[in-house]
Amino acid sequence: MDKLKKIVSSLKRKKLKIAVAESCTGGLLSNSIISVSGSSKVFTLGVVAYSNQSKIKVLKVPKNIIRKYGSVSEPVCLAMVKNLNKISKTNISVSITGIAGPIGGTKIKPVGLVYVGIKKGNRVEVKKYLFKNKGRAYIQRAAVNKSLGLILSFLK
Repeated sequence: MDKLKKIVSSLKRKKLKIAVAESCTGGLLSNSIISVSGSSKVFTLGVVAYSNQSKIKVLKVPKNIIRKYGSVSEPVCLAMVKNLNKISKTNISVSITGIAGPIGGTKIKPVGLVYVGIKKGNRVEVKKYLFKNKGRAYIQRAAVNKSLGLILSFLK
């Protein structure tokens, strides 16, 4: 059984709901989950908050956090996942923010830098990844793959 089917069946079995807030992956994680038959029983909300404005307005990420740390940062990813959890009232929330390229990177924040946040109950984690710059689609798929792995580990 692949990761996606495992996630959906585990969520169903445990009667849990999931929501996702994505930036650099543009809905790819949401699409991956809802591609599984029966996912409508567990998937409640997918938000693509691509601009800072949408992170502020929709996900209630404080402006000062974005100003201080930048939209691709651990504090922003953490605010995204915590606020998504409040908005969606789900058991598990996932957030992704990063730089998929091919431009937009700096020495400090290179193309391929991605943060993935996950919250289940009181347990919250934000993981930092630096994927090889093998193109936008590669970075997006790698971020989704890491996210799926994190979701699985939180379901155990």
